[in-house]
Amino acid sequence: MLTQISGKQIQISDTIKITDSIEQFVAPYRDRINEVLDSTLAYAPKTIAKNDGALNTTAGNLMADAVLELAGPIFKTRTGSTLDFVLLNHGGIRSIISAGNVSARTAYEIMPFENTIVVVGLKGDAVLEMVNYLINSKKPHPIAGLQIILNKDDSINVIKIQGLPFDESKTYYVATSDYLVNGGDRMDFFKKNVTFTETDYRIRNLMIDFFSKKDTIAPIIDDRFIKLDY
Repeated sequence: MLTQISGKQIQISDTIKITDSIEQFVAPYRDRINEVLDSTLAYAPKTIAKNDGALNTTAGNLMADAVLELAGPIFKTRTGSTLDFVLLNHGGIRSIISAGNVSARTAYEIMPFENTIVVVGLKGDAVLEMVNYLINSKKPHPIAGLQIILNKDDSINVIKIQGLPFDESKTYYVATSDYLVNGGDRMDFFKKNVTFTETDYRIRNLMIDFFSKKDTIAPIIDDRFIKLDY
């Protein structure tokens, strides 16, 4: 009969000796995972970073453009509506993409979280609140499909969505992450959503699919969010 159970805490460190039988069992699985993660999917001719621009960056533009391209058709199929634009968060990009071969491991490095893409419908007043949040945050949060041009004093010069002037009377469909919709980065305007659609598409998996579709990835800093100097 069992009369006592005891236990102790074991510090995990590199001083623990490898157990040969366990190592032999795990090795084939680890090697296969590494083979899949390190297989080349695309090529980056130069480093892609999230801090190489003031209001938009190469890494942010790449990720937002990927979401717009790949999540849009899913949303269209499920709802019959068209995705208008994308907003992600600057802090969610966790690594640069180094110049050279781009692999699935790259996607895990830049997006190690399990966040999924959701699409919310926002009325014009909430979109305007979002724009003011982006202006005041002073961070290059990734956007796509949305253009913001500021005057020298940070007042709004132009807001365009899909190339058309912003219409405050409309409802716009915005792709973002479940983390942000649930209150991440204090993006409280998402609480005003009038529709909610879960795509069940992890951002990391989306990035892997995006890399797989491209031979070369070379995003640029552009005019999607700029400030005039006059």
